[in-house]
Amino acid sequence: MSATPAAIRSRWLAPLEYTFLGVVIFSWAVFVVALGKDMSWDFRNYHWYIPYAFLHGRMNFDVAVSHQATYYNPILDIPFYLLARHAPSWFALGALGAVQGANIVPLYFLARTLLRVRHREIAAGALALFCATGSLTVSLAGQTYYDNILSLLILGALAIIVCNREVLRDGPVAHALWTSGVAGLAVGAAIGLKLPEGLYAFGFAAALAVLPGTFARRLARLAAGAAGGLAGIGLFAGYWFFKMFHETGNPLFPYYNQYFRSPLALETSYRDTRFVPHRWPKRLLFPILFSMHWQVANDLPFHDIRVGGAYVVGILTAPLAFFRRRDSFVDPVVAGALFAFAGVSYAIWIFAFGIYRYIVALEMLAPILIVGAIGLWPVGKYFQAVATGMALAGILLTTHYEILERAPLGDPYVQVALPPIRDPQHSLILMTGEAPMGYLLPELPPAIPVLRIDGWMIQPHDGSKMTAATRARVDAYKGDLYVIANEYEVGRAGDALAEYGLGMRWTECNLFTTNLGGPYRFCPLKHLPAKRA
Repeated sequence: MSATPAAIRSRWLAPLEYTFLGVVIFSWAVFVVALGKDMSWDFRNYHWYIPYAFLHGRMNFDVAVSHQATYYNPILDIPFYLLARHAPSWFALGALGAVQGANIVPLYFLARTLLRVRHREIAAGALALFCATGSLTVSLAGQTYYDNILSLLILGALAIIVCNREVLRDGPVAHALWTSGVAGLAVGAAIGLKLPEGLYAFGFAAALAVLPGTFARRLARLAAGAAGGLAGIGLFAGYWFFKMFHETGNPLFPYYNQYFRSPLALETSYRDTRFVPHRWPKRLLFPILFSMHWQVANDLPFHDIRVGGAYVVGILTAPLAFFRRRDSFVDPVVAGALFAFAGVSYAIWIFAFGIYRYIVALEMLAPILIVGAIGLWPVGKYFQAVATGMALAGILLTTHYEILERAPLGDPYVQVALPPIRDPQHSLILMTGEAPMGYLLPELPPAIPVLRIDGWMIQPHDGSKMTAATRARVDAYKGDLYVIANEYEVGRAGDALAEYGLGMRWTECNLFTTNLGGPYRFCPLKHLPAKRA
């Protein structure tokens, strides 16, 4: 049976609903502008550099400037980079904030589809706002980590299939396949733009699989969703995979190089596995542990128990759901699909990453999951209402926000007080240490290549082909040589330079700062006498 006219009409919004969503998005933009500029480690390391490098063809001109991130797909960073370079800072930040605030749209649709209560629109709006104000979600406002932008694609895909569940179940086959494919395309686009989003592909497939329909129908939906996902990945990352394979021999360079074995890097994974729990007791308790201490699962501070709460409530609800009331205030089909999505996505995440920022979409979704779970309990509506209120109140009272350090508004977006360089056309700059300095490059004279000779990706004696080629390039260079190093890593810089037979001309060094970080030491270099055997 096809979707009823009432069900179709319910997917459209009333003018007041559009107004509500617009006000939230505008308010989020204003909030981001008021916070100021992103000073995060990642922004200074690569979010400003890699779009610049891509747009100016610096792939083989610079070396490992942003460590491993030098070789990330830059497509996601290009829009904000261009806006911030060519428009006022407040406008670029406002646009970034508006896109991040747009998460309210899929969250509202999901809440509205789940709830079966009077004044559903008001309840859904309040619940969606609650979802959009998690601790890390707010901390990431105006930041360029982009997890809270890709969540728009992930949650949007989930909303598409959930809101069209009748079509997926028994609507026209072509329409069902098209719906699944479009939603899959959104998930694939997110993965292509940032590979860790791949964990949600499994959750999306689980949600598609549990939504009602015949076995053949479900297989067809999954196939269409997979086809859309592959198309999204190909569209947004295919070119970059090909380019990396052509340049390095590893389409994911430098990651998983123990399998691809590019000679440019070491035969190791280069993955950040600091937070992955390796023992079952910790795995089972992980949501509770990171709800109590954020350092267990993240570099960025957050204080929020909603994911842990959804985990506990979900486990308690699993056996009770078989005895649910027929007049539940939530749609059990929707609740089941949302828990399938969240549960499978979380399972992949805990084995692959363990970094809380990668599941910020689940942080947003968690209050909806909690409401959906309690709505399945086989108890009276009064008890359900009290339990829901207590759960959400507990989250609200224990949530604390950490507003990360920001820089004041002003133009240009990045301001660097770089010392003068005598002959940019015949100069080479070296970088050393682990400090994030990639954001300095767009402010340097474009004729100067920059080579990081020491850091996470490259070290003087790591034995990689990249290090050998870098050393040969430095040894053969006949122009002026300089080094840029964080002031607090000058000792390490001296050691790395000595391995290249170079030393700083200390009396000619300068310190400079930027509006986003520093101080940095900028020194001309000299060749050291060769060591005697």
